Formats: sequence, C-alpha cells, structure tokens
Amino acid sequence: MKHKILVTGGVGYIGSHTTVELINAGYEVVIIDNLSNSNINVLDGIEKITGVRPAFVEGDCTSIETLRKVFTEYKGIDGIINFAASKAVGESVEKPLLYYRNNLLTLINLLDLMPEFGVKGIVFSSSCTVYGEPDENPVTEKAPIKPATSPYGNTKQVSEEIITDYIHSGVNIKSILLRYFNPVGAHPSSEIGELPNGVPNNLIPYLTQTAIGIRKELSVFGNDYDTPDGSCIRDFIDVVDLAKAHVVAMERMLEDKSEERLEVFNLGTGNGLSVLQLIDVFEKSTGVKVPHKIVGRRAGDIEKVWANPEKANNVLGWKAETPIEETMRNAWNWQMKLRERGIM
Repeated sequence: MKHKILVTGGVGYIGSHTTVELINAGYEVVIIDNLSNSNINVLDGIEKITGVRPAFVEGDCTSIETLRKVFTEYKGIDGIINFAASKAVGESVEKPLLYYRNNLLTLINLLDLMPEFGVKGIVFSSSCTVYGEPDENPVTEKAPIKPATSPYGNTKQVSEEIITDYIHSGVNIKSILLRYFNPVGAHPSSEIGELPNGVPNNLIPYLTQTAIGIRKELSVFGNDYDTPDGSCIRDFIDVVDLAKAHVVAMERMLEDKSEERLEVFNLGTGNGLSVLQLIDVFEKSTGVKVPHKIVGRRAGDIEKVWANPEKANNVLGWKAETPIEETMRNAWNWQMKLRERGIM
C-alpha cells in the first residue's frame, strides 16, 4: 500500500521538487499551500513530469482548523514534510512577527495534530544558518549552534528546539531535521524551478535574470573576505539531489530503520564555491555572460560555510551527485523556459 504524505508548502521551490521525487518513489502526496510565495501552475509542471496530479488544498497552516480539515478529509496521512515557511533573511528583519507567526505556528499546529491523526513522522526543513559563522569547515552536525543573525535564522533554531522538546516529552512520533546548505538549480525537464515573486532574494534566480536581461547587473557583496578571491564561499547543492534526501528520510522514519526518534543530517556537497567562482562556472557552462559588479559587504553575511555530508552519505545512504555545471545549465534552461512562456 502506498504511504500518504502531506507536503506543506508543496508548490514552492523545494516543495515541488520533493513532491516529484515522492511521486516517483511511489508515495501518494497531498499538498497544502497558501500560495503566498508560489504559483498554482506549478501543479501542471509536477503532473507533466510524473503523470500524476497530487491532491491540492489552498490553505494556511497557521490555522489549526484548516489543517484538521485536511487530515480529516485525506485520511491515513503517514508522514509530513514541512516546507511551509517564510524564508527571506532581509524581510525577516523588517517583519519579524510575520516570520515568528508563520514559521512557528505552522510547526506547532502540525506537531499538535500528529498524534491525534496517527501521523508517524515529520521531516523538517532546517538550515545551515543554525551554525552561524562556523568555527571550522567543513561543518559537521556536532558543530555548535550559534546565536541567529536574523529572525528567519532564529525560527529555524527555535523550530528545532520545539521538535526536540516535543519528542522528549514522550509523544509517539519521529522527526528528521535536514539542515540544508544552499539549494540551487531546477528540474532537468525545465517544467519546475525557482520562481520568486518580485525581485529575487536568492543568488541564482538573480543571476539568471541578469543573464537574460531582466536585471541590469548582479551585485557581489564584498571582495575583501578571507577567501581565495575575496568573495563569500557557500556549499551549493542541486535542488533535485536535495529533494531525494527527503524521500530517503521519510522512508527511514516510516520503515523504522533507526531506533532514534530524532535525527539530524547536514545536506550539502562537501565542496565550497565562492560567489565569483559560481558566476564563472555559470558563464563557462552556458556560454552566457553575467554582468556583475563588486559592492560593499552585506550585513549578516557569513564569510564561508560548507558541509561535511558524511553522516548523510553513510547513515541515510544519500549523496549529492549532480555536477555544479549541470545544475547551472538546468537553472539557465529554466530561465529560458520562463521567457518562452512569457512569464519573465
């Protein structure tokens, strides 16, 4: 029998790619999304790739009554993957209450309903922001959690604490916390990808929009960091590789492959690339130039951070496999597909 999975925020960037991988792995998916930073047409892309149109509920996870209706209507949900969260660092500084209300209340509601409806496990979408500026790279799961530099980062830390405390209370659920590094790229079919509303907050959509002429130039924030070329270093992970990790994590919980009720995994490639190196890789992979300029440092930016993914490799049996060149080509093909469709 197919397991039924609730994917909150399932038509967003990572949510849609994860939905595709869940369907491909034989799961039945129910999506709830309030469409605040996503587009209903993503369902068409999911259906084109998989041949299956997942059940969809337009609703807000901050309403426990809305969620209760979903669990009542779609009986037998076995697991949850939670992507329903606001995610822009800058916006979180300007609108902290929006972030605390949306990100924390959603999680609390989901956890509250899990025992009532017999839901076995929840995969939580966390972030390497919990490590702050790490003491050493690559970063393992044992690295200390640093004070958050933004309300967004703080919601990830507090969410992890809420899940930990709830499981320690003895409730009969499991959870896997996945700490992402920097998800980039798009599905190789060009049917789904990153589609931010308005001016992008993330590097790659801004880069591809600049390459296609929507933006005048890409700003590189600082070239005076203690890195080989002076620009910040990140661990860029292909979004499809990232999505597949969620499927493996869900299977691990549902099939009781671990005695642990709570596990944490870093998801990254294990390689650090600077912003300037990434621009260079994009240009060489696609043959398209990216107009860019160096500007001053941006407040809150971490100098360098990349993952030690050995625990995920060895324990989960998952590995990031897509070469960065392929990821950049997929991102560019997605941008061109958006232009073709008259979206941007």
